[in-house]
Amino acid sequence: MMLVEKNVPLQHSNSFGIVAKALSLVRLGSESDIAAVLQDSVLKPAPKFVLGGGSNIVLTGDVKSLVLKVEIMGKHLAYETAKAWIVEAGAGENWHDLVTWTLQMGYPGLENLALIPGTVGASPVQNIGAYGVELQDRFESLDAVDLTTGQPFTLNAAQCAFGYHDSVFKHTSSAGDTAASSGSAGFGLKDKALITRVRFSLPKAWKPVLGYADIEKKMLQSNNNAERATNL
Repeated sequence: MMLVEKNVPLQHSNSFGIVAKALSLVRLGSESDIAAVLQDSVLKPAPKFVLGGGSNIVLTGDVKSLVLKVEIMGKHLAYETAKAWIVEAGAGENWHDLVTWTLQMGYPGLENLALIPGTVGASPVQNIGAYGVELQDRFESLDAVDLTTGQPFTLNAAQCAFGYHDSVFKHTSSAGDTAASSGSAGFGLKDKALITRVRFSLPKAWKPVLGYADIEKKMLQSNNNAERATNL
């Protein structure tokens, strides 16, 4: 039976530290946990609130909807091609920890996106970006589950409809659409899908992205400091 936690404090589950409670919360550590929720006669029809790292939400009070706390973990090299390493990570992984891990493993490409708060699962929702790089520049595909039917599906970059801090997951669609059909058609998936895993394409012919103004300024300062040290 799926464990439903009651009156769970959310102060440490949102980046603003807002004091609030989840009246009912389920922790999702795998796809089977999601299936269990959607097969439960009480939980399936309940309004749902998907919670990752809580870095882009403002809680205005206790959450009455069933909170689905995404804690799907794991990261690995899924496969590689002649041009790229394809890295897969669970939606519950900490984003910065993933960036650090890829660099330690010798898979560069996400370094400009370091230190962004949140989880891997939230990264395509927001199409996170920093210092001249957006998630869509390194995105390969994602897996998700339709919260109405329980059907798993996969979306590529085009189907995610990425924009500036935007994606298909931030827009609504007509009530009759399922998540899987909406994704393929490019309609909104807000409140219709739960992202489980994300894959990134990290180029083997890597070049650092240094065109952002702050990075150019820092590089110039570093070069000037190096020149002064050489002349001493």
